[in-house]
Amino acid sequence: MISQDYDSIYAVDDLLRKIRIKESQLKIAQESQMLYTSETLNNQISNLRRQLSEAQDPEMQALMSLLDD
Repeated sequence: MISQDYDSIYAVDDLLRKIRIKESQLKIAQESQMLYTSETLNNQISNLRRQLSEAQDPEMQALMSLLDD
């Protein structure tokens, strides 16, 4: 159980780090008027945020662990 919590925390921290990096890249791309790059980065940030919300949903994780048993 502790290992599972640690893995979950690590996954959330990793996603947050990736989002911060992508947001920094997006800011640079917008300042440089790189439209295609900005659009791509926005899509990547949206995907990472979706993954983050899925990773933080403890009820969904509990349900999935019941299905695994």
